[in-house]
Amino acid sequence: MAITKEKKEKILEELKGLLKKAKAVVFVNFHGLGASLSHELRRLMTKEDAKYFVAKKTLIKKVFGEFGISGEIPNLDGEVALVFEQGEVTAPIKILSKFEKDTKKVGLLGGVFEGSFVGRNVIIQLSEIPSREVLLGQFLNVISAPRQQLVGVLQAPVRDFISVLRQIKN
Repeated sequence: MAITKEKKEKILEELKGLLKKAKAVVFVNFHGLGASLSHELRRLMTKEDAKYFVAKKTLIKKVFGEFGISGEIPNLDGEVALVFEQGEVTAPIKILSKFEKDTKKVGLLGGVFEGSFVGRNVIIQLSEIPSREVLLGQFLNVISAPRQQLVGVLQAPVRDFISVLRQIKN
């Protein structure tokens, strides 16, 4: 169905606004996705402060061409939707990746990350990065490990001395 020139201009302006605010963008092929699954995906994206947006490929290419993003735009096969990530970058990508595995109805095509186009493989790698909270926890463990090891080393002579006394007693 053809859309009017005014409608196209409105879509272009909305895409530009979303792209300016986005930390990352993911291209999603949603061919065969029913209304109920589409609604569920939109709900999941909204929960993670991401915007799920459907537009014609020609309009998508036009907007991304205006922003001067480096690299080559991924091949946009099928019906394409965009997910604009405005909060934590990895959370919506994880949801999309899980949704793709569970439903087999969507496909990750690629995206924009740190000002350049990236392929599907990079998006999959981003989905495997632990959340911010997990990374902070791992970092704290790394920082506190030397202190814990020092305490263990300082306690070792006392522990060994008590062990020797027990052996003598027996």
